[in-house]
Amino acid sequence: MTDDQTTTGTLRSVLRDIRAVDGAVYGAVAATPTPTLDTAFRRLSAAADHSKISFTVAAALALVPGRPRRAALAGVGAIAVASASANLLGKRLVHRRRPDREAARVVVGRHVPMPASASFPSGHTASAVAFATAVGSVLPHATLPLATLAWTVGYSRVHTGVHYPGDVAAGALLGIASAGVSLAALSWLTSGEK
Repeated sequence: MTDDQTTTGTLRSVLRDIRAVDGAVYGAVAATPTPTLDTAFRRLSAAADHSKISFTVAAALALVPGRPRRAALAGVGAIAVASASANLLGKRLVHRRRPDREAARVVVGRHVPMPASASFPSGHTASAVAFATAVGSVLPHATLPLATLAWTVGYSRVHTGVHYPGDVAAGALLGIASAGVSLAALSWLTSGEK
């Protein structure tokens, strides 16, 4: 056996173990009864469709000149980068199947419509984290509430059964990177305004 074959075999084993942990965490969330939280997470997950929550916050911020308006622009730019990266690249490259909610016995009261797109990465999470990171970089006092909202949106996607935790983690990383791209672009575009 060559070194390349050993490395490939090890990588496959690690990926198999990660998928096993990912599936086990998904199953544990599905099996945990949370009737008080089910409706709230279902509503939050639906409200985050098409970044409606983030766009609403951005619209409010855009009404205030100066740093809030700049934060809104950075946040919307980050959503654009994250959404394009997740939906046009990530999902098309990875082709991960959505979880089987019925097999995992996800409570019907948690269900949101199952998207037809691939599961990896979570676009909802990527966009929410991108927005929170970009806005928080410009308006530090907004970091904690927006980050809490973004992570709750990410969790809601697992809770409702439409994503594995690994999809959410990848979406979060993509969101952070997207915020960096948006902030760099905004800095470059506004560098002549000083």
